[in-house]
Amino acid sequence: MKFNKILLGAAMASMLALTTTSCVDDLKELNQNPSTVSKADPKGLMAQAIISFQPNDYLLWWYNVKYLTQWPQLCCPTGSFTESYTEQAELGGQGGQYVTPLRYRNEIKAAIDYSGEENLRGYEAACTVMAVYLGIFDSDMFGALPYTEACRYKTDGILIPKYDMVQDLYATWLSELDAAIAIFQNKDLESSPSEDPAYNGDWSKWARLANSLKLKIAVRLLVQDKAQALSIAKSVANSPVGYIDELDQDFRFAKATKVNTGDLDAVYGTGNGLTNMGLSAVAAKFMLGSLDPRVRFIYTKNSYNSKVVQGFIDANKWDDLPTCVKEVVVRDENGNFKEWGGLGEPWVRYQGLPVVLDANVNPDYAEYFNYGTRYNLTVDEATKSYYPFSTMSEEMRRGRVDFTVPTLGKEVIQDTDDNPLYVMYMTAAEVNLYLAEFKALGAELPKSANDYYTRGVRFSVQTYDALAAANKIPYYGTTYGYDPNEKPIDLQDGEIEAMLATDNVKLTGSASEQLEKIYLQELIHFSLMVDDQYVTARRSGYPKFGSELWPMIEFPNVKTTAIPRRFEIGTISPTDVMKEVKAEAYKQQGFNTLGTGHSGGAYNNSTSPLNTERVWQDLGAPQWGTPAN
Repeated sequence: MKFNKILLGAAMASMLALTTTSCVDDLKELNQNPSTVSKADPKGLMAQAIISFQPNDYLLWWYNVKYLTQWPQLCCPTGSFTESYTEQAELGGQGGQYVTPLRYRNEIKAAIDYSGEENLRGYEAACTVMAVYLGIFDSDMFGALPYTEACRYKTDGILIPKYDMVQDLYATWLSELDAAIAIFQNKDLESSPSEDPAYNGDWSKWARLANSLKLKIAVRLLVQDKAQALSIAKSVANSPVGYIDELDQDFRFAKATKVNTGDLDAVYGTGNGLTNMGLSAVAAKFMLGSLDPRVRFIYTKNSYNSKVVQGFIDANKWDDLPTCVKEVVVRDENGNFKEWGGLGEPWVRYQGLPVVLDANVNPDYAEYFNYGTRYNLTVDEATKSYYPFSTMSEEMRRGRVDFTVPTLGKEVIQDTDDNPLYVMYMTAAEVNLYLAEFKALGAELPKSANDYYTRGVRFSVQTYDALAAANKIPYYGTTYGYDPNEKPIDLQDGEIEAMLATDNVKLTGSASEQLEKIYLQELIHFSLMVDDQYVTARRSGYPKFGSELWPMIEFPNVKTTAIPRRFEIGTISPTDVMKEVKAEAYKQQGFNTLGTGHSGGAYNNSTSPLNTERVWQDLGAPQWGTPAN
């Protein structure tokens, strides 16, 4: 796929300054101040909305990802699961993200209403789509939001916006998406390719995105109103505007390829490290057993290339190597490294961490921890440490990361080139996997579940491969010339077909077995979109206890009722001018516990208010690990 791109400077230059100042308490995020805009430029405002569009900022990855991935056991903490893993401490990067595109949308709307330039409505509609997208994520974790009255102080004098309940938000968003689709079909719309890094001003693709986005809402409606959810899926599949169904229709792009501002994070992703979550042994078994190339794009190779292994052999430290490494090494008659066993390169160095409670203090799993001192090797007076497991690939999430090749002694090989961050937000893979799920649940759709499913899996692998190439992640297209047994991780001809032919992946078995396979593929695809990954696990009950494919592991000392199903909501400040509105909204949703809840026994290993006091779309959904089907 050809990635779209935009120069940050061009977007900034094309819009007039939109002055904002701080406001009291939370109003700075929920309402505009009475700032003065002499003449708003809709296309420039839309460009700025896209540049500000941020579902997964660095705070989310630094703080929240560990919760979203470890609670349903989709990843494993690199320090192992502990009995406190159900508790939430710091929270960042989640909440209020939808406000920015909503503010720009309302600003554009007001400008067009005043000028009468109806041919500029496409820019307004695009901001609506982005606001809905981000609003879905915020409501996933916090429930009700100020939306219909938010960011309307300048135009309507609303200082204290009401909170919309989730069920009302969904109805509003579906209506707004339909209205946006109608706007996008106007052939007289102005477009500005240089201001649109997502679709180069192609409104027909924006219409496909808006139509596809309705499926995100529909899957969240399945528990509360299955009939409506299936009806939405049917309308999306049969809509004349189409849905995202090809790689070049993906909502996937880099915001900028040139830096001329100080806001590097907006261009290059997060500046913080993201190695606190690793590949779990359960996930590794499933993905490697599926011959799934995405394991190479989502996670990293461990440190043990063949030259490092030989270095331990030369130092008479073969017995000191981790068992997971020794098991895949074939030695010659002299005890030296001969070749890789198992699946060989480029698969063999993707190793998972044990999904075991308190494994870090269990002698049976000691080789996975304290690797910084446990696996030291000194060569030519240079001491280096090597780690045995795979972590999340930072270059797929950050964009500017220096990579150091594992070497022996004083030799240093590094990749220090900064690279713009390419991100996927909604793709043909996601849409087709949703349609496969809906078909399996009884929706009247034109194709079979297997047709949608196969198409979704294929697109997912291809999309990850394209992102890995664009983000120039380690070992993509290169071996760095160090280890003769190294292989690059690029997608190879025939790999997708081989994956689809494995028992783990091919859509066979009973209805419930097929649904499990669909959900597992959704979970893997959402590895870069952890909000969606978490919500998919929450609403489906997968991974499930006792599964032969990908089991959730039951910890005897921690009950599933202790695992949160939403994020904490902070205690309302006495000086918050919206305190009464907020209190009433929380009361309507049954949120009786605010703040951290860590004191007074609110959090324990048996139950949590964040499990029982659920957001509306999660009411009645299956408990972790126990799907309804």
